[in-house]
Amino acid sequence: MTFQHFNRRLHLYLAMFLLPWFIIYGVSSAPFSHPTWFRNAGEGRIQWLPRFDKPYAAEFAPGTEARVAAAQVLRENGLDGAYGANWVNPRQLNIFMFSFLSATRLSYHLDQKRLVAEDRPSEITPILTGIHARGGFEQPFVMNDLWGVVVDIVCIGFLLWIATGIYMWWHLPSTRVWGWVALIGGAALFAIFLVTL
Repeated sequence: MTFQHFNRRLHLYLAMFLLPWFIIYGVSSAPFSHPTWFRNAGEGRIQWLPRFDKPYAAEFAPGTEARVAAAQVLRENGLDGAYGANWVNPRQLNIFMFSFLSATRLSYHLDQKRLVAEDRPSEITPILTGIHARGGFEQPFVMNDLWGVVVDIVCIGFLLWIATGIYMWWHLPSTRVWGWVALIGGAALFAIFLVTL
């Protein structure tokens, strides 16, 4: 098998392997550019449903990081899942628990000793945007780390797919001119947006 033959096969099978990822990243980009297309019955924002509003008191050391404080709140209230957290101010900690299909937001009011939780119903917009934007290795769950590894592999696959395509193009002289037009045109368009926006 020659290198050119190997390169063509690699390009072909990469395209087949990456196809679901191209589709999901393409489709999930639409809610970012056209959010009104995906709002349920014309609603302008996500509707959150109350889960509980209960007394709760927690003690944090001064300067406790938001994720550390959030982990304590979740553990002490029997809640588990991927999450992000931030201090709104020294008296309020916000926690956002999420999966692809659902999410829960919690607000812990330290001065009121009160914990409020609301659930987001499954809706197409947050599912798509969540799939598009999710990554990283900060969550304490194996499946989250596995997702991050797979996303890294897919990104490497994208770069390999590009490289194998450029190699094939360069070895087909009949496509050389239009290839340059496409390559330079795409790069110029990207550069214009990069500089002007």
